[in-house]
Amino acid sequence: MERTGFEPFGEQLVSATDSRSQSRGSKLLLRAGTTVFWTLVAGIVLARAAFFEPGVYDRFSHVASLAKDLLF
Repeated sequence: MERTGFEPFGEQLVSATDSRSQSRGSKLLLRAGTTVFWTLVAGIVLARAAFFEPGVYDRFSHVASLAKDLLF
């Protein structure tokens, strides 16, 4: 039985014999994109850690309990 050249989601499979080397610009663009992505991830995590406020959800539970008392 011959193997089809597509995966279940419709993407074409690249066999080991069809491997093409990436150009220098493509490698540079991939590295730049990866660097920007992980820099943004680190920035978001650090910002959340810096501005984390432990009592934020206490106010919500207080308002929820007041609403519960008013309704029931």
